[in-house]
Parts: sequence; C-alpha cells; structure tokens
Amino acid sequence: MGKKMLSVILFVFVFLFGSRAHAAEAPEKKATIYFNEACQDCGELVKEMYPEVFGAFGYQLELHDYINERTNRQLLTKENETWGIPFELQSHIETFVGDRLVIGGHVPMETIQYLLAHPEAYDKLLIYQDQMHGDATTYRVWDFRGEIKTYPISEPITTFLAQAATAPRGPQASPRSFWSLFPLITGSAFLDGLNPCAFAVLLFFIGFLFMMKKTRARIWQMGLVYIGAIYLAYLLIGLGIAQAFVISGAPHLMAKIGAYLVIALGAIQLFGVAVPSFPIKLRIPIDTKATLEKWMYHATIPTSFIGGFLVGLCTFPCSGGIYVAIIGLLSAQRTATSGAAWMLWYNFVFVSPLLILLLLASNRRTTEKLQDLERMQSKRVKVLTGVFMAALGAVILLFFT
Repeated sequence: MGKKMLSVILFVFVFLFGSRAHAAEAPEKKATIYFNEACQDCGELVKEMYPEVFGAFGYQLELHDYINERTNRQLLTKENETWGIPFELQSHIETFVGDRLVIGGHVPMETIQYLLAHPEAYDKLLIYQDQMHGDATTYRVWDFRGEIKTYPISEPITTFLAQAATAPRGPQASPRSFWSLFPLITGSAFLDGLNPCAFAVLLFFIGFLFMMKKTRARIWQMGLVYIGAIYLAYLLIGLGIAQAFVISGAPHLMAKIGAYLVIALGAIQLFGVAVPSFPIKLRIPIDTKATLEKWMYHATIPTSFIGGFLVGLCTFPCSGGIYVAIIGLLSAQRTATSGAAWMLWYNFVFVSPLLILLLLASNRRTTEKLQDLERMQSKRVKVLTGVFMAALGAVILLFFT
C-alpha cells in the first residue's frame, strides 16, 4: 500500500511540475495593436473580429488606444522606428505580431489567417492596406529587404511569398545610421546655403541699413528676422515636397528621381558658368531681385520678414536640387519623426552661412568688402555648387537607393 501511494504521489508531482515546466517553456504568443478608439470601424475590427481570428492561433491581444492615451502614440512611434517602417507604410491601425509580422490597416481576414497559419513562409513581413469601408483596390507588401510590392486586393498573398522565395536574398533593409547620414546632410545643407542670390540681397540690405544709420542692434534684429523668414520658407517647401513623396507611394523611386534631378541641375549650373550665353540660369530673375530690394528699402521688421520669405522662395530654383535629393533620401530611409528632425537640422545648417555673414558684416567697411568679394567669387561658388550637386546625386544613387 505504501509503495502504491508513493507511486501516485510521484505521478502527481511529475504531472504538475512537468506541466508547469512545459508551460514556462512555451513562448507567449502576443499581438500588439495600436488603434484609434474614436474610429468605429477600427473598434469593431479590434474588439470583435481580431479576438476570434488571433485567438484561433493562440495569440493574446494587447490593445493600445493612441487617441485617449497619448503616451501610446509615443510607443507606436518607437515601434515604427525600431522596426524601420517607412512613413508611407505606417497606418492608422497597426498590429505587431511577434517580431516577424506587421499588419497595417484593414487587411483582408483570409490574408491574415494565412500568415498566422504559415509563419514558416516568410522571415519578416509587413502587409499594408489603409482603406476602410471595403473601398480598397490594392494592398502592399514589404519583406524589409527589397522593394515594396503592390498587388490587386484580390491577389492572394501567396503570390508575393512565391516570388520572394525565388528572389535572391539581399541584406535586410534598415534605416541608415546617424553617422552615415550626418556628414552627407550637413555638408549638403551648408553648400546649399552658399547661395550668391541670398548673399547679395542680405549684403545689400545690411549696407542699406548702415546708410540709414541704423544701430548694430537694429541691424542684427532685422537681419535675424530676414534669415528666420528664409528658414521658414525653405522648411515649408521641404515639408511640401516630403508630403508629395509620401503621397506618391514610392519614396525609393522618388529618391532616385531626386538624385537624377540634382545631377541634371549640377550640369546646368556648370554649363551656365562655362557658356555665359547658355539660356537656362539657376538664379533669382533680375526683375524679382529688383522687387526684393525695393521691399528692403522700407527697413521695417515686417518688410524684413516678407523680403526674407520671398528670397527663400525665389532662391529655391538656384540650388534646390540638393534639397530635393536629400528629402528623397530621407523619405526612403527614415520615419516621419526622424525625417522631420533631419529637415529642421538641414535648414538650420542651410541658413548658417547667412548667420556667419551677418556676424562678419558688423560694420560698414566689412560689408563693402564682403560685397566686392561676393561679386568676385560668385563664379567659383557656382562651379563648386555644380560639381557638388552632380557628386551628391551619384552618391545617393550608388549608396543610398
């Protein structure tokens, strides 16, 4: 009797602790969902349909409403940056399934079920369909390696998986590191800022303020307003271009187009220097420059701002190709948050030559010498800019697209 009781106890002990050990060894299957609680379609999807679909495959859902809980927006931004998801593939509802699958938007249920049932069919995958109310005609897929693919909404996901299985495996795509982008963006912005057009108008303005016997403090004040307006104009231009790249749905392609554009503009710049009669000129039109100088004659804070803003808009054709190429690069490589931070930095460096010029032009004689130097060296600056533009386009094509 004692032996039988001992055997029963031993069996129970092994069963209980063996089951616990087995449960501890089994990894928890979790799907983290970021969604907008105020969106009725999203709420129904997350709270009614997803529990059944994911529960059938043993997944626990972790819900994060980023509207009522703003801290969840920061968590979502961090998730996108950690995964390296470009802005164009970030949806209003995102589901992170383990560490290999991301579902963006309202992907057909049969597609989700297939991916959950066949995790061996892919290494790392993102599938995106952002339209609601059954209006979708296409969806997009990315394996974090090659190009983003677009398919008709009726095309099964197996089409992509079959193509990916036979395609050569390249290195997994990831955003470029800070130190690989910093010298390229900073150098490009500084050279973009060596703009003879903006220099000439600023020096004219400072010289005119000296002639009107304005104090140095007043000259500094108006000069900073002028430069700040150029910064704002260029930043708004850049944000508009970046949004256009995102809407296009192909930032990698737009980055290549930007690279080819900057090479073409560099060639035009060099042709313009070598052949003065060349019909295309990358500069502020003569009539526009005269109008800007007339604005400056008013010598007030509002006219300084208006004049600077117009200079920012009008100088974009001079060397804006550099800006377009950098924005294309950032759109293809970065998320919205980091891309915006890079653009703020780019535009600060862009206006830094004007800040240096304002610092140097602290007296009448220095201003006159700088005006003479600007006239003598403008051709060399144009050559330098043209060569750099062509080189920048080549670097982006070779190493960043």
